[in-house]
Amino acid sequence: MPHNILITGGSGYLGGTLLARWAAADLPPHGKLYALVRTEQQADAVRARYGALPLTFDPYDEAAVRRGVVDNEITVIYHLIDAFKSDSQLYMIRALAEVKKATGQTVHFLHTSGAKIFSSHAGAPHDRNLRDDDPDLYQIQKEQKAPLTVMQTPVMTNNTVIEQCELHGVKSYIFVPCIVYGRGEGFGNVISIQTVAIVKAAKALRRVYRTDEGRPTWPVCHVIDNTNLYLDILRRILLGGDGGGEGQLRSGRNGYYLAASGSVAWDDLYAAMAAALAKRGDGIVDDARVETADRAALEKMGEALGCPADIVPVQLGGNCTFTAKHGEEIGWRPTHKPGHILEAAEDEVALILENLEE
Repeated sequence: MPHNILITGGSGYLGGTLLARWAAADLPPHGKLYALVRTEQQADAVRARYGALPLTFDPYDEAAVRRGVVDNEITVIYHLIDAFKSDSQLYMIRALAEVKKATGQTVHFLHTSGAKIFSSHAGAPHDRNLRDDDPDLYQIQKEQKAPLTVMQTPVMTNNTVIEQCELHGVKSYIFVPCIVYGRGEGFGNVISIQTVAIVKAAKALRRVYRTDEGRPTWPVCHVIDNTNLYLDILRRILLGGDGGGEGQLRSGRNGYYLAASGSVAWDDLYAAMAAALAKRGDGIVDDARVETADRAALEKMGEALGCPADIVPVQLGGNCTFTAKHGEEIGWRPTHKPGHILEAAEDEVALILENLEE
């Protein structure tokens, strides 16, 4: 039986770009492509643009999830809608287990997590490179203690997804985006998160601020390279190359996939974006200087970002030494070097300002 595939988050930055690149990806044969949507307008868009079949069930209603997954014999789910809580993931995992029992088909669940969950914000090691192919990574995550309580929840979600998939006989993959940049190609949101936070805060305070001492770094990835890793994982699933051997797709406690071409220092990113903002000459920032945020600045940044001052560094700072290795095993090769995000700062700033909601 060919795999029927469900993509959630199709109106988002990552999910929309994934769907937009689907037709040109030359994927192996598969069954139907479904996209979870919230509105009739989104349903029309995924039909017309991508040839996907829209589903409209509530991902936080277990009975609705079961009907949507089981009735359509979905065997592969890409979950891109909630990196923090695990409710909808658990409902989908249980539904996949039912499909497996009824059809005998191998079933797969990919959870989209985030680099913050492998960073100083979540109590992950950051005094050395933390590789996504580290055989102890699951245990490291089990032992992490986040300095901020809010960041403990998504760490537990990663672990819960892996454990529940093991329990129900579902193959699991933890997909980890980082600082993603570049124009999204979907019908909905076309801008990212961290770069947007830098611009939002700078616009409110008329200056770019750093939130950390020293020169912490963070992994980066162009949105197209991020999308290609999603597709390369799916390609291996469809080809059946998921046995976990050398050069095959790893899953479960060894199935972490960071999408990153390398890392940059936050200071370099702040400087590039401050220079790009200042160069526009429209008075968004007073000049291209980057200053260290004091408590008063953090409070104002929090107001601009809609979060408490203590959460501001989580939005646009911190140290993450997570390093991508697993993607290489399945042939993923990013086409944009890490420094490209600095070279593209003017384009990124222009894109963000065009699309920011007032």
